[in-house]
Amino acid sequence: MSELNLQGIKARWNEVLDLVERENRVAWLAFFDARLVAFDNNQLKLSFVDAEKLSGMHDFTAVRKDSHREVLERACVEIFGEQIAIIAQ
Repeated sequence: MSELNLQGIKARWNEVLDLVERENRVAWLAFFDARLVAFDNNQLKLSFVDAEKLSGMHDFTAVRKDSHREVLERACVEIFGEQIAIIAQ
């Protein structure tokens, strides 16, 4: 059984983002401002509420493609050693 929890993920989140940025800068831009809100059953829920408040008329949901989410999920495997599904709210 995994000992991974939300606090542990938050503690190493910058490492995840660094890997994402090296692989795909657009994917990094899509997720760098996400707030990690919950982790359960290896599903990590991300919120973009804060980012959307500051985005004005820009809609960044269009750049959060499946391929970008996959880059983020691969980085999570590399950092945490297990598959984590990313759920964007």
